[in-house]
Amino acid sequence: MTSPTDTSFPNRIPGWLLLMGLLTALGPLAIDMYLPAFPAIAQDLGTHHGHVEQTLAGYLFGLALAQLFYGPIADRFGRRRPLLLGLCIFIIATMGCAQAQDIGHLVGWRIAQAFGGAAGMVIPRAVIRDNFDTRDASRALSLLLLIMGVTPILAPILGGQLLIWTSWRWIFHAMTLIAGLLLLSAMIGMRETLAREYVTPLRPGIIARNYRELLAHRRFLCYTLAGGFGSAGMFTYIAGSPRIFMEIYGVDPRWFGVLFGLNAAALIVSSQISARLLSRHAPEQLLRRAQVSLVAMTIPALALTLADQLDLIMLMFSLMGFMASQGFVNPNSAALALHEQGHRLGAASAMMGALQMLCGAGAGVLVSLWQSADALPLTGLLAACALLSWLFGRLALKGD
Repeated sequence: MTSPTDTSFPNRIPGWLLLMGLLTALGPLAIDMYLPAFPAIAQDLGTHHGHVEQTLAGYLFGLALAQLFYGPIADRFGRRRPLLLGLCIFIIATMGCAQAQDIGHLVGWRIAQAFGGAAGMVIPRAVIRDNFDTRDASRALSLLLLIMGVTPILAPILGGQLLIWTSWRWIFHAMTLIAGLLLLSAMIGMRETLAREYVTPLRPGIIARNYRELLAHRRFLCYTLAGGFGSAGMFTYIAGSPRIFMEIYGVDPRWFGVLFGLNAAALIVSSQISARLLSRHAPEQLLRRAQVSLVAMTIPALALTLADQLDLIMLMFSLMGFMASQGFVNPNSAALALHEQGHRLGAASAMMGALQMLCGAGAGVLVSLWQSADALPLTGLLAACALLSWLFGRLALKGD
């Protein structure tokens, strides 16, 4: 399996792009697979549900910080070696999660797990931009979203089935096995894609300058935050949905995976529609319309919650609409953010991922701390994230 040498988008999905998608899916796998086990973890470790939700927030904060580390490393040493290092860290930390005896150690191992999984978030995006221009990168990122979208469908279902036959610890054993297979595949099939002329010296001054210039780059920052607050809404849903579905609406843990999968399916289908529409529409146009849809899908749900009229069907309609809109926002905002960053793609991908994960982690913490007898923490934060995504999208598109 080799990397492509041209910048045109292929008619068939090449093996290297499929591998990048699977590597990117490792992060969502670690997020979603153990969600049905939240009640079992709380009972086994003698804690409450809010503390278990913090293991998710800790993972997201770890992903945010670690991506800032991998970006400069990937621009100096290439894409392959840092990715292999990250996978090794992920495997060791996941084994630690499986052996944790209290919630404190589980949070710590989850943060370490994130420092390994972050490589799979940063490096595949950089590899794609090594090989494609903006429009084709949007299409490739949409295909990655297809592969990543399968993970939220299968992961909670698989986790729920494992809980029927084994304890929650076997969920982390399964993650270890999957990560081991991906490590072997990357060792055999991944080739280096960083061009020699784009190698950046690993010097603190250069790293700081790159990050400073990225934060001062209006379009990069606003496109990143437009996608980041859309992702924050998605992480609000991921962190808050187990309690909302299973405790407030009384959904059985086995059916939770099905409902979770329906929302993931909306994300998948819309991302592929986005990829096809890119042959006739600019990424900016698709992003603008999708962000209006984000707002339109969340404000009514918030109003129904405040009126105590939100039932499970209406909540699912709102969530599926939000996820379908995010299927357009995610790949197009990412490709547009990286458009002018060819000379520092690793750093740009890292900064984008870090800012987006910080948005997601912050939303995850808020939804875990905001305890309510109804769905207000979920619908309220979703509406706020949608409005902020729309605002930064308008600022990014201003003058373009």
